[in-house]
Amino acid sequence: MIGRLKGTLVAKQPPSLLVDVNGVGYELDAPMSTFYDLPAAGQPVTLLTHLVVREDSQTLYGFMREADRALFRRLIRVSGIGARMALSILSGMSADEFARCIEAGDVTALSRTPGIGKKTAERLIVEMRGKLESPVPTAPGGGAPGDARTEAAGALVALGYKPAEASKMVEQAAEADLGAEQIIRKALKSRGARP
Repeated sequence: MIGRLKGTLVAKQPPSLLVDVNGVGYELDAPMSTFYDLPAAGQPVTLLTHLVVREDSQTLYGFMREADRALFRRLIRVSGIGARMALSILSGMSADEFARCIEAGDVTALSRTPGIGKKTAERLIVEMRGKLESPVPTAPGGGAPGDARTEAAGALVALGYKPAEASKMVEQAAEADLGAEQIIRKALKSRGARP
């Protein structure tokens, strides 16, 4: 099992990236939450990994944070949730946000993730409630405003909005000291979606 890679980031093209480790190029798939934190190509990078071996393929998945890898591993154990859907979930919300949705039984928020319908969201809640670490509360206005806007726009794109539309929604919703989560909620509320 490959648990970690430390090398040079060669290329990144969501959802795939290439890391050179002492002359060997490793192809990985990663969620958008990892892509936001990646350095520029040519820079050193360390990724936590999970290897999925199937009859017809071997796929390596990469994560910047242990919480994301742990959630990915829990998700792929749920009946009907494959690695692609787990990446989609991690691209649309943080591990803490996911845990909050599970504990609150928020089917609507979970089903906003592309590929997850109401029944899948309900199954996730039933199978995962009480099994996740309690989420850490997010401090309002955490991070620089530009970072929060970028994160919010990326999350809206992961939820299925076109990049131009997501940027416009963020600009209309963003205020000086709002964090990414508050911007996303406000943007979705302005579109009539339940935040």
